[in-house]
Amino acid sequence: MFFFWTSLGFFFAFVFASFFEWALHRFFMHRPTAGIRYPYERHALIHHRIFKADHTYHLTKEEDKHTIPMAWWNGPVLVGLCQLPFLIAAVMFQKWGLLVGAAVACTAYYSVYEYLHWCMHLPKRRHVERSGIFFRLNGHHLLHHRYMHKNFNVVLPLADLCLGTLLLRSKTHFKQAVGPSVPCVQPKNKPMPMPVSTVS
Repeated sequence: MFFFWTSLGFFFAFVFASFFEWALHRFFMHRPTAGIRYPYERHALIHHRIFKADHTYHLTKEEDKHTIPMAWWNGPVLVGLCQLPFLIAAVMFQKWGLLVGAAVACTAYYSVYEYLHWCMHLPKRRHVERSGIFFRLNGHHLLHHRYMHKNFNVVLPLADLCLGTLLLRSKTHFKQAVGPSVPCVQPKNKPMPMPVSTVS
């Protein structure tokens, strides 16, 4: 039974993490909320100022590399917060497998977030960058850098889909980033001139 509750905890926590990521990204990383300014300043004012949807979507200055990931201490804090509903449920129902599964899921979700986000902004033709899933998620995130009120998810765009912020293509033509793992996100039936790739 422990394995059953652990599996259940993992599944529901991974799904919950999509909504947790969405809420964190929308309400804390793109606006000051409840007097909390750190996520907003670090993400909206710094990360989005450096990385836009054009060729600067990919790292252009080595000194800006540190602005791609979150600070080291963000991981334990966010993973812990994401588990809170499952800690409460585990205490209430005395099903500790729920918490174990949630701990694994939230840790995995955050780790995948950081790795994918790193690969999106600093492409190196890694194995993961050749996958169809990464290709689609990369286009999803590129559109977020064009429209900051859309596509808040990086790992699992379930919350974007359910909460009305999913955008599959740009509304207007723009000079987007290009590369072997970057899809064309221009409006349909509007061809775009293909610039030279900046990915080495």
